Amino acid sequence: MTSANDYEQLELQQQYSRFNIPWEASDDELDNDNSSAHEREAVQKKTFTKWVNSHLARVTCRISDLYMDLRDGRVLIKLLEVLSGELLPKPTKGRMRIHCLENVDKALQFLKEQRVHLENMGSHDIVDGNHRLVLGLIWTIILRFQGRETRSARDALLLWCQMKTAGYSHVNVTNFTSSWKDGLAFNALIHRHRPELFDFQNLTKSNARHNLEHAFSVAERHLGITPLLDPEDVFTENPDEKSIITYVVAFYHYFSKMKVLEVEGRRLGKVGDGVEVGAVLSGCQHPTLTTSPAAGH
Repeated sequence: MTSANDYEQLELQQQYSRFNIPWEASDDELDNDNSSAHEREAVQKKTFTKWVNSHLARVTCRISDLYMDLRDGRVLIKLLEVLSGELLPKPTKGRMRIHCLENVDKALQFLKEQRVHLENMGSHDIVDGNHRLVLGLIWTIILRFQGRETRSARDALLLWCQMKTAGYSHVNVTNFTSSWKDGLAFNALIHRHRPELFDFQNLTKSNARHNLEHAFSVAERHLGITPLLDPEDVFTENPDEKSIITYVVAFYHYFSKMKVLEVEGRRLGKVGDGVEVGAVLSGCQHPTLTTSPAAGH
């Protein structure tokens, strides 16, 4: 016998399928603009999924499908708890649609209390798996907990990138799209802070795929930065700005933390004997992206 819960799940799946049916159209039915938008959405989905998993790893949790796995609200609540360090209201038990709506609403209400602007977004949009609004929600969360919800933060991050890559041959960062296509900017950021890891002069502008693979590999292996992008996501005609910003912010936070640790280390050198270095350094937190990241880094 089919249970009421089964009917709810079937209803949810049917609504999800109907809602997103335009994305299943054939290539012949899409014009160039729609095709481009579809590619950007795919890159954003992949990048944001990796970003979410990089934080959920702290609580041994992960998602496989960004649109499907956030629908019941449980993972969303857990993600916000990890990012904020606060406890949210306990998720409502049950898997019926009404339970999913209640849980997502708890997450959205928490964001509103954090003064996060959620324009034209309701719990039903996330439960229904609205592609555009799910991506919009995760982007808003990234900005809130990894950056700041202002354009000035983007400009400040760009300025930081420009300052850190200044003087590197063939590197001219003017945006978060085409300036990163050949991979040299990523490598320059790493080399500026950790020059002992590789010889920047061995990289050539014409070998973009190798440059990107090299930067992403070094960042993961030596810096512990999750590779949120694949080379093909960047070495493309129209790289996705939000995806690149999300990845670059990870570099900013890592190097900002490295700077804090260096400063703390110098201070500890003046304290004298009897100080437990590990205890002091363990209290260092990732600095929040401010509107002037260039200062002091």
